[in-house]
Order: sequence, then C-alpha cells, then structure tokens
Amino acid sequence: MSVESVESRNGNYPGLGIGQPVGVAILGKGTVGSEVLRLIQEFSENLEQRIGGPLEVRGVAVSNVEKHKNAPEVQGIELTDDARSLITRDDVDVVVEVIGGIDYPRELVLTALKAGKSVVTANKALVAAHGSELADAANEAGVDLYYEAAVAAAIPVVGMLRRSLAGDQVQRISGIVNGTTNFILDAMASTGATYEEALAEATRLGYAEADPTADVEGHDAASKAAILASMGFHTRVTFDDVSCEGITKITAEDIDAAKQSNQTIKLLAICERLYDEDGKTKAVNARVHPTLIPNDHPLASVDKSYNAIFVEAEAAGRLMFYGNGAGGAPTASAVLGDLVGAARNKVHGGRAPAENPYANYPVVGFDEVATRYHVNMTVNDRVGVLAELTRKFAEANVSLSAVRQEESGDEAHLIVVTHKALEKDLRDIVDRLSRHPDVQQVNSVIRLDA
Repeated sequence: MSVESVESRNGNYPGLGIGQPVGVAILGKGTVGSEVLRLIQEFSENLEQRIGGPLEVRGVAVSNVEKHKNAPEVQGIELTDDARSLITRDDVDVVVEVIGGIDYPRELVLTALKAGKSVVTANKALVAAHGSELADAANEAGVDLYYEAAVAAAIPVVGMLRRSLAGDQVQRISGIVNGTTNFILDAMASTGATYEEALAEATRLGYAEADPTADVEGHDAASKAAILASMGFHTRVTFDDVSCEGITKITAEDIDAAKQSNQTIKLLAICERLYDEDGKTKAVNARVHPTLIPNDHPLASVDKSYNAIFVEAEAAGRLMFYGNGAGGAPTASAVLGDLVGAARNKVHGGRAPAENPYANYPVVGFDEVATRYHVNMTVNDRVGVLAELTRKFAEANVSLSAVRQEESGDEAHLIVVTHKALEKDLRDIVDRLSRHPDVQQVNSVIRLDA
C-alpha cells in the first residue's frame, strides 16, 4: 500500500506506509525500560507483522551513560543523556517514557507531543497530575497518548475503559491497585503479623520500597484512582481530587474483628457516580481507603501482591480484571502493547481513541459521599454506657446496623456498625464520641463497602 493511499484513507492522520520502519526513543533504562528493550529485540519479527513495519530503537536516554553502556540490551543502540535532542529527532516517531517522577518527565512528554511524536508512558503520577494537559497537547498535535501501564501494569483496564466499554455507562469502579499494601494486609490476615512485621517482610521480599510512603499512605493507589475515574466517567479527575487514607493505622485487632464478622480488609480505590433524586448523575467521587468487604466478594480472595479491578457498568454488568499489578515484565508487557498500538497508527495512519471528558461532571470530595462505618471503641464499663453512646448516633440521624459490646474488667470494647450516611456526618459523630467522658479511646474506624 502506498503512502498516498494511506493518507487519502485517513485524512489528517496519514501513515508512513506498509513496511516503513517506526523509530522509537526510550526514556529511562531501569527495570521496566530494560525489559521493554529486551522484548522489542526478542519479538522483533512478530512485532513487525503486528505493526506492518519494523520497530527501530533510535536511542535510549539515561542519566548516566557510563553506568549502562555495557548492558547487553543496548549494544548497537545509541545511549545519550540528552533526552530532549533524542525525542525531537526527525527519525523518531514514538517516545516511550519509563523514567518516573513528575516534573522532568512532564517537560519531556510535552516536548515530544508538541514535536509530533506519539507517547507511551507508564508514569501514573504524571498522568494523574497532568493528564488533561498531556491529552490536550496530543490532540493539538494529532498524535497518540497511551498509558495502559500506568494502572495495574499488565491488567488491561485502561484499554477496557477506553475501547471495550466505550458504548456503555460505567457506574462504579473499585479495586485493589497496589500490590505492596495488598501483600501487607494479606500477611496480617494469614499469619497474624502486626503491620510493622508485615511491612518488614514486604521490604525483605522486595515488594516494598526502602521508603514505602507512597504505597502505605495510599498515594500510589490515589494516582491510579484519578486515572480510572477520568476514563470511566469522561470527566477530568486529578490526584488532588482523590481523598486518600492509607493502611498504617490498621492493627492485628482490626484484622481479627474483620474475621469474626466474615469480612476482610483491603485497601480499595473506589470511583463512583453520585445520583440525584431523579436518578441522574450529579457528580463523581474518587477515593482510597481501607475497606471492609464480605468474604464472598470477588475482591476478598485477591491475595499476596496481586491486583484486581471490579467494574460495574449499566449494560455489561459486573466485570473483574485480575493479575500482576506491578513488576518489570508485567509493566513492560503493557508498555509494549501500547507501543504496538501507537506504532501501528504511525504505519497505517489514524489515531487511537483519545481522552474525551465531554461529561465534565462535578468532582466532589468525600464529605458528600454516603458510606458506612465500623467503629471500635474502648469505653468505661458501667450501666447505661451502651445506651447513651448509641443514642448519640440517633441524635446525629445515623442509624445503626449492629452493636456489640465485649466486657474486659473495668472497660469494654464497643463495636458499632452504621447504616449509610454522609461521610461528614459520620466523621463528626466519631469525633464527638472520641471526646465523650466515657470513651477511653476510639481504636479504629474502618469503612465498609456499600
């Protein structure tokens, strides 16, 4: 097929033509970047058949050329510490960004897009913080922006939202999108370990970074929640829009209490529509927090460092996507899938489905969301305390689903499970209870999945 016939078929997005090489620049050669290079070389013939032309790596940008120059996967490939010069070369068609971070990658990705290069990124923090800016730049230049690997590595949830459910209405997305925290919570539940012990084991096995803050405080999951909400609800949601609470306060006692009620605790990213009295979408919300879910829920059985995303759509119903959500090979698989898509469009012409935030729903904070609470308090063991404290919930218009009191000497553990109420009302009543003279301590507050 000639270049002319491709151009006439695809209007403003002409292709290079069948058989023409696609030049690729790779930014970063860490675990993921090295694996991407290896896969491109190992599967070169298959990739050429899938794309319609060969992939040719024009160069790899690294911060320290000397450190990487003897690596086997870069022999015969240009190494450079000048990323900007590499990505603006005329023979580069697609840029793969696997550096990490936000500010420097943002500059590079914007430079690439404005230079007419399609971009594949695995950078969840970048997309969550600046996705709208990058999407606008891609649209203006008429190029592709892919980021499947930014959410749950090889699990194809972004492509599912972008393409497979493009004709449906997504109502809710909930998922385990951070392997480190899932490993920790699973270890606590299966071995009886404390949070500190489980974190130490996760660090020893390489699941947790030396500084695990982004994982255990929920920031990593919040970035992914922002991306999922943006894709699912056709509304631009950023990291700053996502309410976030990590797992650092979860105790072995919380895990035991969950077991006693046939539930389990998972750190969930939850994105959902909020409806008005007429059943129409009035807003959307995205949040991350530890959540009690029934043991018969599909997400409850997701163990170790695995990820899973549970999607509820109007026509498709309930769908679940499960697999490795991190690691060099799974992430590289997602990057390569995006690279094939971007390269195919370069050869044949046309563009992938772009971000379409046409709905533009208001994004509301957690205060306006109806949730349920599981509250564990240590209280003075005297006659009338149970009745008095439960009456406080009624006075705040919060109805109770269950109340359990366990006596222990001069004190008692009072466990209260509420029905759904606005988050701000539930938080207010817990705050007032914590200052009540008969409440020695509010031990934990965990939300239940509605």
